[in-house]
Amino acid sequence: MCAAQAGKRHRSVLVLDHASVAGDKIRISGGGRCNFTNLRAAPENFLSQNRHFCISALRRYTANDFIALVERYGIAYHEKTLGQLFCDGSAQQIIDLLLAELKQANAELRLATTVATVDKTESGFLLTLSSGGEQIECQSLVIATGGKSIPKMGATDFGYRLAERFGVAVTETRPALVPLVFEEQTLARLKPLAGIGVAAQVRCGATAFDEAMLFTHRGLSGPAILQISSYWREGDDLTIALLPSMDVFEVLRDARKGNGRQILATALSEFLPKRLARLVADDEGATGTLGDLSDVKLRKISERVNAWRVRPSGSEGYRTAEVTLGGVDTKALDSRTMAVKAVPGLYFIGEVVDVTGWLGGYNFQWAWSSGWCAGQAA
Repeated sequence: MCAAQAGKRHRSVLVLDHASVAGDKIRISGGGRCNFTNLRAAPENFLSQNRHFCISALRRYTANDFIALVERYGIAYHEKTLGQLFCDGSAQQIIDLLLAELKQANAELRLATTVATVDKTESGFLLTLSSGGEQIECQSLVIATGGKSIPKMGATDFGYRLAERFGVAVTETRPALVPLVFEEQTLARLKPLAGIGVAAQVRCGATAFDEAMLFTHRGLSGPAILQISSYWREGDDLTIALLPSMDVFEVLRDARKGNGRQILATALSEFLPKRLARLVADDEGATGTLGDLSDVKLRKISERVNAWRVRPSGSEGYRTAEVTLGGVDTKALDSRTMAVKAVPGLYFIGEVVDVTGWLGGYNFQWAWSSGWCAGQAA
């Protein structure tokens, strides 16, 4: 995105990529259909130590701007849920769009090319490549190397190391949009639930998400968990409502009145998967009939269903994390151009910056918006 914009300004542009294939992370995104933006993209959907930093870029290049580009290339798309837009066909269509934009702007792309060193010169920068020691001079240098998530796709900390090399601060980085795991004792109890999915509300502190949640062999996953993982820290509890739109106490009390001989697990299985209903009943020691359960006990069961407190022991880490939280400190950057204020000609864009979006196309929109802004200036 950045290279195409700079090329349209008649800049001489070279893109260096250590991967052997262009846009591999785009290719695997959205189940292969690429959730390329979100209709609701707004500053409140992003995490950063400076929540205001992303406002300028998101306003200057909006989701509608990228949608217009997608439509210009005749790419069919659909809204899945919550403003998330996906290609009807393949994510490769978005890669092909970007490569076509690059070509139209006469920008050059070199794959399987690794940068060994970067030095500042009077007129810009001097890059030395790993293979053969070739050197390249440039006036502007844009770092769009992403974070540490999914290392098997080629993710590295190159951008952070280069930032620190030029005296640019980097905030704490950690895996985000990532499944959470439990310690062995909790896992042994929950393992029978692996593969079960429910529509839940998952809360951590003041932040909550109402989306699907999935029990796994290692812990919890699904959109609600991936979302909350960006806010969760080691030692924090999660509060989970398995039936967030239901007053479970009232429902169970009515069921007791209507059929007191019914057991709790059977009553709950009308609303929850059977294995999950059984676990709740077992956890509460409710082995008898509904008629045996007092109002006090029903309220306790209701709390177990809709205020279930669990403490993950950690996350699955960068191996499966969709993004990296944190990054190049926005205090060092100009929010309109993404330029480093203290190092003329140096820019950081996309995931390498301390701006992290929610699940659902927000991080792609940040890539397009920040890339577009840098492309107007670099």
